[in-house]
Amino acid sequence: MRGTEVVIVDACRSAIGRRKGSLKDLPAPNLLGDVLRGLFERNDMDPAEVGQVVGACVNQVGQQSGNITRNAWLAAGLPLEVASSTVHAQCGSSQQATTLALGLVAGGLVDVAVAAGVESMNQVPMNASTEPTYGTGRGERYRAIYEVTTQFEGAERIAREWGLDRAALDAYGLRAQERAAVAVDEGRFQSQIVPVEVPVIDDGAQVIGTKWFATDEALRPTTLEGLAALKPNLPDRPGGGWHTAGTSSQISDGASAVLMMTAAKAARLGLTPRARIVRSALVGSDPVLMLTGPIPASQKVLADAGLSIDDIDTFEVNEAFASVVLAWQHELGADPDRLNPNGGAIPFGHPLGASGGILITRALNELERSGGRYGLVAMCCGGGLGTATIIERLTPTEENL
Repeated sequence: MRGTEVVIVDACRSAIGRRKGSLKDLPAPNLLGDVLRGLFERNDMDPAEVGQVVGACVNQVGQQSGNITRNAWLAAGLPLEVASSTVHAQCGSSQQATTLALGLVAGGLVDVAVAAGVESMNQVPMNASTEPTYGTGRGERYRAIYEVTTQFEGAERIAREWGLDRAALDAYGLRAQERAAVAVDEGRFQSQIVPVEVPVIDDGAQVIGTKWFATDEALRPTTLEGLAALKPNLPDRPGGGWHTAGTSSQISDGASAVLMMTAAKAARLGLTPRARIVRSALVGSDPVLMLTGPIPASQKVLADAGLSIDDIDTFEVNEAFASVVLAWQHELGADPDRLNPNGGAIPFGHPLGASGGILITRALNELERSGGRYGLVAMCCGGGLGTATIIERLTPTEENL
């Protein structure tokens, strides 16, 4: 027993819906609520045992505003006594929710916490929360210190700085799609997905029934020739843009949830821990390049844990753009065979507020599938932030529990 170890009992997610896909008419609070309720059904656990829920969402306007985590929890019929909060750390929001939930449990404030996340990018557009009617968060004082750039521009600058040309980016995009296709064909994701009931809408915008949604739907058959023919995201950029829809994350919808508690609490509830959280971090990075944060975040958690890059058996680095992952790989020296082995946000999509939990879920399941011990999850975030988490797979017979 290692003192107050924080363990992961379960991690699950919805299937990821593509742009204008199966989740486009399911309200985001319902989507998150269904995944949260499914988390407890999977584990035959009373949700009243939870101390706090820390949820995440990026565009917190409209249906995703007003503490969506609390609204989703209550609308799912879950116990009103359990408190919920919603955090925002750009694309790393639900991974930061995991870090905060870790702190609650490790600090003794609660003995059970849930980290969750959701985003409906079909219903709440990506830039909805930056509506200029109410001003801008990066005004004159900000501009006097830092150049204001976009994530698209940051990705292009990273490609140039790390010597990544269009061919290298396209090759990565093809590899991501090919790995994803194998993973889906082999059914690697099915045990981690909570089926959700979605409305079926007719041409007159009327609900005519429902269906169950339980399979990621954004995969696209891809060839290098097809990727080379795609137009760049920033065609008017000086020097041209190299990233395309084939080397960028897709607009999508999804939700995720991670159940965490002390090892002692898991034993009292008769639950078997699947992993422990070794280290987790949120760091600041250059807000102009913007998307290099996974590099220092990964370096920090490895150093804090006393591990080397070669100790890690699987890496989940969010595929916001191909250059982000390739620059990270170059700086960390990671084995490419262990990096995003089942594909990532390029083939499947990146439902912003849910992606951190989705990556933790994938990493845990891949460790179990492959028999690995350590997994590292890292994400870039708008505004110059980086997240990283190391988990260690556990077995029921391990003495450390």
